[in-house]
Amino acid sequence: MASLKIPTLKTPSHSLSSKLSLRSAFSANFPNSAHFSRSQPQRGRVLIITSAASSSSSNKPTVLVAEKLGEAGLTLLKEFADVDCSYNLSPEELRSKISLCDALIVRSGTKVNRAVFESSGGRLKVVGRAGVGIDNVDLAAATEHGCLVVNAPTANTVAAAEHGIALLAAMARNVAQADASIKSGKWQRNKYVGVSLVGKTLAVLGFGKVGSEVARRAKGLGMHVIAHDPYAPAERARAIGVELVSFDEAIGAADFISMHMPLTPATSNMLNNETFAKMKKGVRIVNVARGGVVDEEALVRALDAGIVAQAALDVFSEEPPKQDNKLVQHEMVTVTPHLGASTMEAQEGVAIEIAEAVVGALKGELAATAVNAPMVPAEVLLELKPYVILAEKLGRLAVQLVAGGSGVKTVKVSYASSRPDLDTRLLRAMITKGIIEPISDIYVNLVNADYTAKQRGLRITEEHIHLDGSHEIPLEFIKVQIANVKSKFASATSKSGEIKVEGRVKDGIPHLTKVGSFRVDVSLEGSIILCRQVDQPGMIGKVGSILGEENVNVSFMSVGRVAPRKHAVMAIGVDDQPRKESLKRIGEVPAIEESVFLKL
Repeated sequence: MASLKIPTLKTPSHSLSSKLSLRSAFSANFPNSAHFSRSQPQRGRVLIITSAASSSSSNKPTVLVAEKLGEAGLTLLKEFADVDCSYNLSPEELRSKISLCDALIVRSGTKVNRAVFESSGGRLKVVGRAGVGIDNVDLAAATEHGCLVVNAPTANTVAAAEHGIALLAAMARNVAQADASIKSGKWQRNKYVGVSLVGKTLAVLGFGKVGSEVARRAKGLGMHVIAHDPYAPAERARAIGVELVSFDEAIGAADFISMHMPLTPATSNMLNNETFAKMKKGVRIVNVARGGVVDEEALVRALDAGIVAQAALDVFSEEPPKQDNKLVQHEMVTVTPHLGASTMEAQEGVAIEIAEAVVGALKGELAATAVNAPMVPAEVLLELKPYVILAEKLGRLAVQLVAGGSGVKTVKVSYASSRPDLDTRLLRAMITKGIIEPISDIYVNLVNADYTAKQRGLRITEEHIHLDGSHEIPLEFIKVQIANVKSKFASATSKSGEIKVEGRVKDGIPHLTKVGSFRVDVSLEGSIILCRQVDQPGMIGKVGSILGEENVNVSFMSVGRVAPRKHAVMAIGVDDQPRKESLKRIGEVPAIEESVFLKL
């Protein structure tokens, strides 16, 4: 298996923007992790972390909005990014534009397939789907290319539910047909006698956000509501007064069926010849979910046979449907042009929700609405946020301590926690990001972390250290160890030979608390200078004076020692990057045996 190599020279990478898209670059003019000792003044290179946004003229990422978005969302985007609103692009035009964009926002009409991701050349980092369904985005290709896909699952919930109820009532009372009839000069009261809703059984297929809101409203209309959803909690259904049943029970008992599931291989053509045959004769069907969940040809046959009395459809397998589409033209079918989310309030809400998700992702924030990354509840994301930052920075520190040319193959991560069920997927992904990005041109995020590590021959093992104590604190500390490599800072090597760094969160701030066998305490903000020295008076003042002369601000300083007047490690947090000459002067201070500069 190949190992992750630590290069000695790296050229800057191109055009990724924002905090999320930090790239590492090694410059011939600056050493990578400058390492100084009295016997060898300069070895290695300085690591320069550059934001790719700086390569653009505006210093902003570029967001392509490929379908109409509410003005409130566009305003939010324009505060952070350069926004290109190009609607009705052909597939060729989209592929041509995408290599210039860091994010793409679509609705349901734009196909974001593998060719789009391949054409992006690695620059596209976020796809935002303004709405719930993501069947028009190739999630496998997005994940492979390290692109986060986010949606807006909540803003149009009420609008979609209201439209479902509107179609339900309009279908039951023949509103659309009667309207067309009277406008054509006819008065056909006997022809358009409807059916009542009260006392009828409504089967809700898909009991998520929209389905449950439809159920609430249907209960208010006096309907008996049952639901089928293999993932819905029974407690939530009971709270609304809805009974969860099997699929066959739902379609067999229903007078009305309302569809509210995503389009997946499991739900494709869920209603077909076989399932129509199991329904009550005269059943009525509403679909405001996805056209593909209903076999449209089978539905036409069921309508003609009288098995299905009526259907009300907002979505179709092909949108817009052809003019001669038999289902659309059927007398017993009420149709609308995908209007489920089309209220003024929902359009603005979706625009704001997707804009916030895309901007947050470009800033490097964890997205609660990510659909191709570990789904983590918002409250968990909030709680883990400082630990996620700690994890990435520990990975970034550890890999910078590896001597150039060494191959990183095995990394061990230890989590000390009193919680036996702690989910560490996010933490592992961010450690992987911290390790790989500084020494590679690969962009790593939650989406592709495990895939990228595997491709690079990097094996990450995890150890959970159970502690007794309160569950209020998720983690006591995180420890990262890299085995079978040479260290450019010998003091970072543990007795067993691994490079070892350890950290914890204090008052919401990540801290480095251990380097090798030396205990330190320095905030992981800005950058860090590590010095191994003989413990003697005046060392802090000497190093501080050199940095002060260079106008480099020191944020923290901590000294860990084995015993008084013996060896010690001094960790210095700095806000600015010192010049090479300054680092050299620090390395030449008497009693300092080695030093290293680490860029966070």
